[in-house]
Amino acid sequence: MSGCSYRFRPRGLCRGVTLTLVFGCVLATGAATGSLPQDPDPVPELPARTVASRHAPVDREEIEDAAAEAEADGKSVKDAAGEVVSRSGDRWGAVYDEQEYEEFEQALDGSYLGVGLSARRTANGGVAVSRVQPGGPADRAGIREGDLLRTIDGRRVDKRPVPEVVALLRGDGTGAGEGTRVTLGLVRDGEPTTQTLKRARLTPDAVTVSRLGTGPSSALLVKVAAFTKGTGQEVRDAVRGAPGDAGILLDLRANSGGLVTEAVTAASAFLDGGLVATYDVRGDQQALYADPGGDTERPVVVLVDGGTMSAAELLTGALQDRGRAVTVGSRTFGKGSVQMPSELPGGSVAELTVGHYRTPAGRSVEGRGITPDLVAGERAQQRAETVLSGLGGGS
Repeated sequence: MSGCSYRFRPRGLCRGVTLTLVFGCVLATGAATGSLPQDPDPVPELPARTVASRHAPVDREEIEDAAAEAEADGKSVKDAAGEVVSRSGDRWGAVYDEQEYEEFEQALDGSYLGVGLSARRTANGGVAVSRVQPGGPADRAGIREGDLLRTIDGRRVDKRPVPEVVALLRGDGTGAGEGTRVTLGLVRDGEPTTQTLKRARLTPDAVTVSRLGTGPSSALLVKVAAFTKGTGQEVRDAVRGAPGDAGILLDLRANSGGLVTEAVTAASAFLDGGLVATYDVRGDQQALYADPGGDTERPVVVLVDGGTMSAAELLTGALQDRGRAVTVGSRTFGKGSVQMPSELPGGSVAELTVGHYRTPAGRSVEGRGITPDLVAGERAQQRAETVLSGLGGGS
């Protein structure tokens, strides 16, 4: 591996691979090209990415040449580079201006700009609030899980893809910052209401731990929302602190990925060393290994769905292939590519696909996802708890 740390840096980018495996949701272009699940899972209010629709590799030199020419002509470097990425068809290629890149880096550190809610598509095609972050602007305004979201700043959103709705909440592309206002049109119990919120810098809990029962050996539910900085160690601490032989229900549903090093650290909570994944960078093969000393005896069940992406899929695949966990839920998203950032003139950054990762058994995740051992739909968590109990993991 290269000597750089596995996170983005806005200046002086290292030229080795920076493994992020996608953090945040994809934009509406992904839905238009069929790269989103047919029935999207809840989307958190996290940074979005631009997605192209084809699959050819990107020529980095072509992008850099286009960016340099645009700068010399006084044109937008980001637009010029973005056009090259779009033509090349790199599905996960993205170009950020300096401000967007800084926002992306802050998100990897565990914070984001927004109003503190997640959204999901309803059965009848609407958009509903799926989660409200405690203490955030939406929570303080009294917005609740289940409220229907009809408009954002007067724009109808019920027919828009959910990731696009989230982008509107965040104010992406408008220069929105802390304290900027956004007006939401909501419906609760058939009654319309309007709330005007101020966007804020928020730090959600990436890992939440709760008991699934009341007994001293009841299983733990460990919910991981995203692999931001420090997440892996929080998972390890939760497993080490679990009582006796209590089982672990690891909930990776709607986990949009993040820092791959954090996913490897989380895998180390359940493995005593060994392979977590392999990946290639322009043909150069590399491997990721768990640290020794993990808990290899405690029963583990992993919950996944169509919103389980990238680094979360890497962790799922490792535990499944190594026979360390039973996986329950629905097929994961299928994002298994590796991006490397290149700095462009004026502070813009092009993030380009340079390779793909595979699970310990050699399975490719890109475009395929991971099929769980037990396929389950709406009652997936109940099924998972039953499986965990059957493995002797308590209740």
